[in-house]
Amino acid sequence: MSRSDREYLKIFCGRASRDLTERICRYLDLPVGQGHTDMFPDGEIIVKLEEDVRGRDCYVVQSTYHPVNAHLMELLIYIDCLKRASARRVTAVIPYFGYARQDRKDEGRVPITAKLVANLITTAGADRVLAMDMHAEQIQGFFDLPVDHLHAAPVIVNHFESLRGQMNDIVVVSPDVGNVKLANRYAGWLGGELAIVDKRRKSGTEIVAANLIGEVKGKTVLMVDDMISTAGTVCEAAKLVMERGAKDVYAACSHPVLVGLAMERIAESPIRQVIVTDTIPCGPRCKPIEGKLVELSVAELLGEAIHRIHHNQSVSSLFRKKKKDEN
Repeated sequence: MSRSDREYLKIFCGRASRDLTERICRYLDLPVGQGHTDMFPDGEIIVKLEEDVRGRDCYVVQSTYHPVNAHLMELLIYIDCLKRASARRVTAVIPYFGYARQDRKDEGRVPITAKLVANLITTAGADRVLAMDMHAEQIQGFFDLPVDHLHAAPVIVNHFESLRGQMNDIVVVSPDVGNVKLANRYAGWLGGELAIVDKRRKSGTEIVAANLIGEVKGKTVLMVDDMISTAGTVCEAAKLVMERGAKDVYAACSHPVLVGLAMERIAESPIRQVIVTDTIPCGPRCKPIEGKLVELSVAELLGEAIHRIHHNQSVSSLFRKKKKDEN
């Protein structure tokens, strides 16, 4: 980074994404912005900046995972704080966008909370949003401001490419019908075949993988999704493909939400390796599956996107090669 960049580009972080922000700043050769968050005894959050941001291009990095509401509120307050301190532009960098699954009315009398959160971020004063794998592409349209939507695919694909020597023929399996488009992209990038698991949901917590469309016998199965939450879907799919003769199973996701029985299910599953990124930190909570877990960093991808936004350069070109390969 030039001296001008070091002076006018400022990257701050909320409490949810400190490690990731430090990695981003190392990539950009910038110090982390000086600011901190405190909590009053009654639970109210206060953000305090400890350096001048007047006229600066400011970015605040904050994932909104559990506790979702506390992290979201901190992000909103950070944005407001930067705007009131006369930052020239404020970009909300949201590696994991909470509430993204509430993106439509799939039954009567339910909210579209993803749209509400987009409105809150806009009202707080954000000028731009940089997010990663927001579960549904249409969420970009919920914002009345520019959105740069990144994908962790380049990082995950590079990892799978590094394992080529350990794998037989590859088949990318979609763990459910709704994930077919993403699985098909990975199959194209990795030169593998495609298979689909037809699942049935018995209840809110119980899922049964009922049928498999495609051939996996003697092959290495790769399952990729935007997130793993309770791990019911991916673990049931892993059992099914192993019953159908798969040699190995690898699972990957951008966001390791990993709640409920996820750790227990993954530990007991036939999955050889679970590849995740640091949009949500793993840390001690993932100790039960540390033997299977591989955590990749998206810091360079986010850092490069921040660099390009700051210099008014194309962000979509980061993925242009992948799109050409897909076509």
